[in-house]
Order: sequence, then C-alpha cells, then structure tokens
Amino acid sequence: MIVKRVIPLFVTLVIFLLSFSVFTTGCSLTCEKPLTDLPIDSDFVEEKPPYAPVELSSELPPEFDIITEIWGILSRDYIDRGKLDAKKLSHGAAKGMMEALDEPYTAHLTPEAHQIEMSGLRGKYQGIGAYVGIKDGQLTIVTPIVGSPAEKAGIKAGDKILEINGEPTSGMTPTGAALKIQGPAGTTVDLLILHQGESEPVGIEIVRGEIKLESVIWEMRDDIAYIRITQFLESTGGDFHAALKDVIKKGANGIVLDLRNNPGGILAVVVDVASQFLAEGVVVDIVDSEGACSSLLVEPGGIATDLPLIVLVNDGSASGSEVLAGALHDYGRAELAGSQTFGKGSVQTIRSLKDGSALHLTTARWFIPSGKSIDGVGLTPDFLLELEGEELVVWAIDYLKSQIAASCLSVRV
Repeated sequence: MIVKRVIPLFVTLVIFLLSFSVFTTGCSLTCEKPLTDLPIDSDFVEEKPPYAPVELSSELPPEFDIITEIWGILSRDYIDRGKLDAKKLSHGAAKGMMEALDEPYTAHLTPEAHQIEMSGLRGKYQGIGAYVGIKDGQLTIVTPIVGSPAEKAGIKAGDKILEINGEPTSGMTPTGAALKIQGPAGTTVDLLILHQGESEPVGIEIVRGEIKLESVIWEMRDDIAYIRITQFLESTGGDFHAALKDVIKKGANGIVLDLRNNPGGILAVVVDVASQFLAEGVVVDIVDSEGACSSLLVEPGGIATDLPLIVLVNDGSASGSEVLAGALHDYGRAELAGSQTFGKGSVQTIRSLKDGSALHLTTARWFIPSGKSIDGVGLTPDFLLELEGEELVVWAIDYLKSQIAASCLSVRV
C-alpha cells in the first residue's frame, strides 16, 4: 500500500448534485408509475425550503424502544450523567442508523458539516481540494480539484485513502471522510495514500487552504475550441453558455469537451450543458425507490447542436459528467476518448432536519438514454487510450480536425 500526504480536500459533495425541479415525463424505461414530483435537487440535491413535512407514523417500530431505554439508563446510572449532551447523543444515534444501512453514500451530517457542504456549491470552501467516493469497497479519490493542495501534493484519481490522521478508513463513508479531512485553512491533515498501481502506501501531510472553484476553462486551439468543465456548480451553466458564444464568435469549427476528473454536480446544470449540444430528447432517466420514473429532457435553444464534438473522459469522470457523456454518446452526438469512467449511477438527496443537521439518502438510480445503468461499471470510450494530460488533448484536436476535413471532402464529392 502507498501512503501519501493530501492537501485541503473538499469531499463533502461526494460527487453528484442532481436538481430535479425539471421536466418530468414518461421514461424510456419500464416504470411502475409516472413521477410527478421528484424531491431531489442534486446528487447531492437539497430540497428547497420550506420542505414538505415528512409523514411519520404515530408509533415507531418496537425495535426503537431500545433508544429510549438507553437514554433512561444513561440518565440514571452514567457516572457523569450531568455532562450528558442530548443533542450530541441524538446525532450519534442518527449517525449510527445511517451507518447501519451499509450504503456508502448515505450519511448524517451535523449542522456545521451541512453548512460546510453547501458552501462548496457556491464556489469556495476550506479543505484540501479533492472528491472521494467508494470503489471496490475502499475510500477512493475520484478526482483532485485543479490547482488544489491535493493535486499539488500528487494526489490522483484512483488513489486509495487508507488513513486520516492515523485513523483507518475501513468502513468510513465518503461523507464521514470529508468531514475529517476538511478544516480551517492553514491547518494540516495527515493522509496515508496508496497510489494506483503501487504496492506501498505513502504518508502525506497537507496544509488545508481555501479552495476557489472555477468550473469552466476554455481556449482556442487554431479553429478548435478546447473547453474543460471541472464540475457542475450553480454558476457553470451561465459560464459555459458564455464560453460557447465566445468560441463560436471566434470561428470554432469543432469542440473538444474535457470532462476528465469531473466528479459531477448539480443535475439541472448538467441538463443545461447537454441542451447546448442536443436539439431534443431525454438527457437522463431517474427511477426512485418505488419504481417511479422521471425523464429530464433537453431544453430547446441550444447554440452548438451542429458543431463537431469529441468528449474526453477518465476514471475521475463520475456521476453528472457520466450523465452528460452518456447522453451525448447515446444520441451519436459525440465520440468518447480516454479511459473507463468511474461508474456512479445513484442519486443522493439531502434532507435538512429541524436542528440544522441533514441526511444524505440514496433515493434513486439514473440511466443513460439507451436505458443502461453505469453504476459500478462506468462508460467505455470509443477510443480507449493510455494518453493523459495534454497528450490526449492534442490527440483529440488532431482527430477532430481529420473528421472535419473528411466531412468537407465528402460534401464536395
């Protein structure tokens, strides 16, 4: 195993915000019933207040009597019963309930953790700058954020986190790990990292920092536009639309869309981006725990529906980026190049609780337009390449230019 130091990590989002206040129709999947209201707004998706009240049964199952019994015993017999903190204990019970589900993306967050988490969607937070998930039963780096302390420390997609400040991560959820790794800028966190392909772990001490999130980066490469989306934030849709208008104005004849190491984000933003390239159709199908199905549709008015396009992906492309890549590929709008994607096909809902804490619940699974689930599998690129970094960008630009040239020749003939 390899140990390594990590830098300010932003793992609270744990990959995929799904906004479901969007178009609902029948799905291409076989559903038990149509879904008219989807209480989700991210992969993490947080319901907008005021929240619909949860209908509680008048009585808890008798199995929950043990909670009241334990509290009674503590109040009567615990040696330091005067120091009992009911709020802390209730949060501990909630955490235990979530952990008992043995589902990696379901968790309870304290009010403080919930606030930290949601701040990331507004474009900045304090941590080491990376996203984590569970892969093959181990806590795994999905992707480091560009320019973050984590990236500078050598953290890469696919690295395993074995320990956090000396505490083994076995059985730890991504959310739980995020809360341990995040912290005030200027403080440090010690990580034991096993790099992908290595046999010995490496210890890394990382100084946390304030992570500012820039989600859309672009430049012109001759007549080809290179656009990278690092994640799908609240600001991404507007920034991406502005970037598209600029590259079209500058005469772009094609686009290389780089989704490598993109861990996902707000689904409504994913739909917005997909709609710039697709004229019509379903972007993604969502099926909830009761079999209810919802389709999120292309929004009309896209400005790049005809521009030649190739999409770059890798094992750090997860959740929302897989939704986008899968939709563009299924409609034949773009070919994919790079390596197999992460494979996260589930949806998490954030339920805020009365005391300011929150639950992360896996509430649905999503399917690409062809009806396939990529959960635990990922997307296989049309061009499986070992090229990384700039080398893959250069390959994609050359390939796109050759395709455009061939198309022009066929038209002339």
